[in-house]
Amino acid sequence: MALAVAHRGDPYVHRENTLPSLASALGKGADVVEVDVRITRDGVPVLLHDATLERLWGPDRRVASMTFDEVAGATGGGVPRLADALALLGDADGGRMLVDLTEAGQAEPSLAAVAAAGAGERVYYCGELPAMREVRALDGEAEIAMTWKTSVRPAEPLLAALRPRWLNLRFGLVDAATVAFARDHGLLVAAWTADWERSMSRLLALGADAITTNRLDALRRVMARRSRV
Repeated sequence: MALAVAHRGDPYVHRENTLPSLASALGKGADVVEVDVRITRDGVPVLLHDATLERLWGPDRRVASMTFDEVAGATGGGVPRLADALALLGDADGGRMLVDLTEAGQAEPSLAAVAAAGAGERVYYCGELPAMREVRALDGEAEIAMTWKTSVRPAEPLLAALRPRWLNLRFGLVDAATVAFARDHGLLVAAWTADWERSMSRLLALGADAITTNRLDALRRVMARRSRV
């Protein structure tokens, strides 16, 4: 059965990329919680998708221009450090974390936080190619889900250099031919971000190995129906 990946935790119940959101997803049996990382001015990896605090927290300030203490003060402590999320994961009974890195320079402090938490076995990485190249350069054994956003197949030299375990696709790009390509290259197939049950059912029928969703309860329902067939 495919892995159920909780997109930014349980965002329809708790604010995305917060500890309550992650705890809720893990409590509901998510196999993986996906989180986004930004780096503060003083080098602290924190959980936030956007470059600024504006959408979720109000202040139109770039995280990269703020210290962690300033971020904490501006959000009432709502934006956790990656270290805090890893501690939560460590306390959970099972579950992994998928760390999404969007920019060059994010990999080194993120991998350091994972190493400090002793969480290397439970963490893997996705995101933009420059960040994934940095992950591979820093850690030859890191598990990478290579995010791919086009119907053009990844070039062989890229696959050889990055050595991903997963092909991490927009869910609309997953079809039988793409799954066959992945299998021919020894890759697992991950799909993001599927929120409609019809899409989830299609992905499972195609053999997706992981599905990222904002609607974990819906994905679990679809999986349960398939298991009874």
